[in-house]
Amino acid sequence: MIGWKRQTQCEKASEPPCSRGGFKGFLKHLLAGLPFSESATGEARIRLELPTNGALRTDNTNGRTRVIGEERGDIEIVVQKYTRAESETAAKQLLDEIQILPSRQGSDLFVEVQVPRRWNRRCCTQIEVHVPRTLRVETSSSNGKISFEGLRADLRARGSNGSVRVKDVIGDIEIQTSNAAIRCSETCGRLVARSSNGKIEISDHRGSVDACTSNGPIYADLEEINSEGVQLATSNGRIVLELPEKVDADLDLRVDNGVIRNDRELRAESNAGVGRQRGTLGRGGAPIRLQTSNGSISLR
Repeated sequence: MIGWKRQTQCEKASEPPCSRGGFKGFLKHLLAGLPFSESATGEARIRLELPTNGALRTDNTNGRTRVIGEERGDIEIVVQKYTRAESETAAKQLLDEIQILPSRQGSDLFVEVQVPRRWNRRCCTQIEVHVPRTLRVETSSSNGKISFEGLRADLRARGSNGSVRVKDVIGDIEIQTSNAAIRCSETCGRLVARSSNGKIEISDHRGSVDACTSNGPIYADLEEINSEGVQLATSNGRIVLELPEKVDADLDLRVDNGVIRNDRELRAESNAGVGRQRGTLGRGGAPIRLQTSNGSISLR
């Protein structure tokens, strides 16, 4: 059974009426009744019981989503609502039409943020989700940033127009976004990152990395790699890979239009044609594959 409570507040900054004079009052009077001319804000808090042997899945179509891992035994979601409409009354009414809908889907708990869609009114919701550190989380957003921090479990993020940021997470990570950057730091596990149009930045990572973007650079600073190795690929952008001082790996570096800069000493080095370099670091082992079509590769 889902247990939750909700509190809503509505606030709107007061402005001097047009009769008081001044350009601001005149402009307010002139725009009265036009779409998006008035705004309102509200807040809702929801507490939910944990799913049994499942994950938390959230879907926030228009707004930022932030997930924070904590030492706690339940889930708390804080929702900030923002609306714009043709009048103050309409903007406030629109706040009540924004719905937070929790439901059970198998063993998972699914929380959906539903916002009304009208041509002359706009809604935006920013949600902050506080969860136990060991709870698996999946999030999706069509238009909004996504961030995670403090988790000790697997996570998955899907976004269309918004960056994804991950910090201080131990677990397998899977990220996919269409038109934005991906940034990961202080992570450990299997990291898979995909972006269509955006850069990928990874720092202080331990584990394997599989990162790919169509248009953007890739920067990766790794503290440790495992047997699955590293694969970085971009169509248009530079690749920079910082490796630990001691690493056993088999290298394969490729560029179509660019140069390769390698600061590491290789064993059994071979140049398999223009724009390609292969060799062994240490005793060899973990595969490291770097490839770009238009850009340079720097291995440090």
